[in-house]
Amino acid sequence: MTVKIEARNLVKIYGDNTGKALELFNQGYTRSEIQKETGLTLGVAGANFEVEEGEIFVLIGLSGSGKSTLLRLINALIMPTSGSLLVEGQAIEKMTEKELRRLRGERISMVFQHFAILPNRTIIDNVSFGMEIRGVVKEERQKRAEKALETVGLGEWRNAMPNQLSGGMKQRVGLARALVMDADILLMDEPFGALDALIRAEMQEELINLQREIKKTVVFVTHDLDEALRLGDKIAIMRDGAIEQIGTADEILAEPANEYVENFLTGIDVSKILDASSVSKWPRELVRETESVSVALHRMKKADSDYLFVLGPRRKLVGYITRDDILPLSKKREKSFADVIRKADTIPADTIMRDIYPALRQADRALAVVDEKERFLGIITHNTLVDTLDERKGGDGIAEL
Repeated sequence: MTVKIEARNLVKIYGDNTGKALELFNQGYTRSEIQKETGLTLGVAGANFEVEEGEIFVLIGLSGSGKSTLLRLINALIMPTSGSLLVEGQAIEKMTEKELRRLRGERISMVFQHFAILPNRTIIDNVSFGMEIRGVVKEERQKRAEKALETVGLGEWRNAMPNQLSGGMKQRVGLARALVMDADILLMDEPFGALDALIRAEMQEELINLQREIKKTVVFVTHDLDEALRLGDKIAIMRDGAIEQIGTADEILAEPANEYVENFLTGIDVSKILDASSVSKWPRELVRETESVSVALHRMKKADSDYLFVLGPRRKLVGYITRDDILPLSKKREKSFADVIRKADTIPADTIMRDIYPALRQADRALAVVDEKERFLGIITHNTLVDTLDERKGGDGIAEL
């Protein structure tokens, strides 16, 4: 495979007069020791990696780990203190200003967490805005913007205004805006971090499906472990500016490189990352409160379940219904099941993993995960929780429960 991005002993130190700090780094001083001695911050600490053409390379780490600094180095928004960062074989630190502008404008596109959509422009005009700045003629930029919108499933919304779009749709606009520039490399800085759990899962699936078609080289920054495991062809786990391990999801889960990675995956650190929203699963079937008894029975049969969660407008959780409760209504040919909706056991989306199991043991059925607006995000059952714990504890999850 062709290597699109390569880091060679890459070091970035923030501040002026970095010579002493670099010398201390080369002598083996830690980030905290360097900061104490010089007052300067070690952003990236001797990173070495390769990103191959057409793969999704995920950078993950806690806040301050250096993943966003690495992204800015790749985009040549900042320059390395030492070492080298090569894009398509060309070192960014040796590029001329003209080459740097071409790199940022043509070879690399960015997708951010915050949409930054211009509120007074239509969706197609938002998508074509970058080309407008570059001086592309209107007919050409409209044509390319329409194609990009079709690619992300927003073709019918080309003439809509931003306030008509949901959060997930706005993120699709951001993705279309990056695609329309026709760059080979996409840099994605926590692009789904501002979305709720269901829309985030949908966008992750959308990116996976889209990548099969467009085959871009993607560097994806996230703090969400499940997101990294789901999306990454390769994953780099960072701490204090250094890359602790690079590998596929299976490689990292099966053979953590060191104690930090093992803790990140299975211990205290991961408990700060994985919460109820990230371990929840979308149920096979649901029913709307406005639907009928016969529809509910059909869904239960289809899902091989004796109950269904009931949703109201805006995905708000109403409760759940059981087969035993609605069968008598069916025999009476009644349409509504409103009178037999039961209160569901719920858990807030930000509940950390170690607090989920006690709540699950008290629940009559699956736990419904809800956000602060009581919107339904998914369910947690005993099996889904144990599977998640077992996966991250190398098979010991059940014993620890």
